[in-house]
Amino acid sequence: MKVAITSTGAGLSSEVDPRFGRAAYFIIYDTDSGEFEAIDNSENAAGAGGVGVKSGQLMVDKGVEWVITGSVGPNAFQVLSSAGIKIAPGASGKVADAIEDFKAGKLSETSSATAKSHTGLQ
Repeated sequence: MKVAITSTGAGLSSEVDPRFGRAAYFIIYDTDSGEFEAIDNSENAAGAGGVGVKSGQLMVDKGVEWVITGSVGPNAFQVLSSAGIKIAPGASGKVADAIEDFKAGKLSETSSATAKSHTGLQ
């Protein structure tokens, strides 16, 4: 199964990025093989708006089944949940630790956004 973890860097020893849409990187981890791919999200993260939707669409395009993150806003939540991607918020610490917590069933799926929308903020 493919899971995506928001990350501050390109490796498993990087910290979990608490933001979804503006995460610096996404680590796409295959729970079956243990292989991973780091995706630089700087283009989406630097955007003026719609970053949650763009980052959500990236997860859809990569065939991700779960997203592990600190929090997720309503627009990203809508894109991910509409595509059948499950979201486990509240992750922190190292990416590798978040993966182990996920495998051990310590991270739970959310049924709603966990951050407020940034749309319209000045």
